[in-house]
Amino acid sequence: MTHKRVEVAAGVLLRADGAYLLGQRAPDTVYAGYWEFPGGKVEPGETPAQALCRELDEELGIRVTRLRPWLRREHRYEHAHVRLHFFEVVAWEGELDDKVHSALAWRRPGEAAPEPMLPANGPILKALRLPRMMGITQAAQVGVDAQLAALERALERGLRLVQLRERGLDPAAREDFACAALARVHARGGLLLINTDAGLAQRIGADGVHLPADRLMATATRPGFEWVGASCHSRAELEHAAALGLDYALLGPVRPTTTHPGEPALGWPGFAGLAAGLPVPVFALGGLGERDMEPARDAGAHGIAAIRGAWAAAE
Repeated sequence: MTHKRVEVAAGVLLRADGAYLLGQRAPDTVYAGYWEFPGGKVEPGETPAQALCRELDEELGIRVTRLRPWLRREHRYEHAHVRLHFFEVVAWEGELDDKVHSALAWRRPGEAAPEPMLPANGPILKALRLPRMMGITQAAQVGVDAQLAALERALERGLRLVQLRERGLDPAAREDFACAALARVHARGGLLLINTDAGLAQRIGADGVHLPADRLMATATRPGFEWVGASCHSRAELEHAAALGLDYALLGPVRPTTTHPGEPALGWPGFAGLAAGLPVPVFALGGLGERDMEPARDAGAHGIAAIRGAWAAAE
């Protein structure tokens, strides 16, 4: 039986401490007792953003003053084919006054979520565990000792996601550096991914791998790591990353960079257009730093990835 697709707007309400809000469906509803992100059906004539603002007013008694587009996922339930438009809701007026749920719960990323979760919402919990800033190493250019020192300073400032991209180091030096970096990152509870070299990632116990665009497009099945991401420069590459079920993508360059001289810059409008409506979190890349986090997320980015910018902020 073919079901008509239902458009749904869902809100990830974010507190200043990073916690997000979940609601438990009431006894007289479909999937009673399951937990979900607040929101509801998009009515005719509404945009998803307008529908979410209305639903949060009706359900929770709050007036949204700032939201950001984030992810769009599809799920086929027995009773409906649902397309969910997820927004980050970062500012609202009024106190929560729940009118439709059996209970509400705040959870921080990484904490155990209440069970059971609606199947369509489950993958969102993993995306929320993904830190907002990624640092990309450049030990071959600046020296291993200098990079490790910069890494330690960045970790002290809160960096928790690192991509080790060291094609310029010989294999032995790369593995030694990877082990040293991994020990520092794991000591702070962070994630370290190895660019390209899945064998190295396996040997040292890294958290995952990162695929360059050419490797991404030659990959037919998701690599067997908990965390897998890819570099993308086009909508086709982004859609392939999504089809493989990857955990994130990098998209750029947003601004001109010395790493890729002559490559046209997307700018924020170009980035927003390419990244819109994907089920996978997208990091903005290219001439960016921590100061660009707010405009990046306003353009639909999950966060920022940076080579020089990640380490310069730590000096």
